[in-house]
Amino acid sequence: MMFESAGSSRFLVHAGDGTWGWHDMMGFGWFGWFGMIFMLIFWILIIVGIVWLVKWLLNPGAGGSKGSTSKERALEILDEAYARGEIDDEEYERRKRKLLEE
Repeated sequence: MMFESAGSSRFLVHAGDGTWGWHDMMGFGWFGWFGMIFMLIFWILIIVGIVWLVKWLLNPGAGGSKGSTSKERALEILDEAYARGEIDDEEYERRKRKLLEE
């Protein structure tokens, strides 16, 4: 059983042998600080993981196969070059076939 002292970090604790005493919760030396740091790192990793999961679920194409998106982009660039008149019909069809084969 434990009771908190008003306005401090000290707690009244039961020692188990019938005695009670005030105990400073950070009185475990460096272990208390390391425990606090590790707990902070743990929660930061949990929050980052949840944020990453939500982003992944909302945009599943971002982590998917990059081959299909790069192929689509290459076809868009080819279409743009054809529309600007930089390549002729034969060249357009040859490059398009080559892109779709891969």
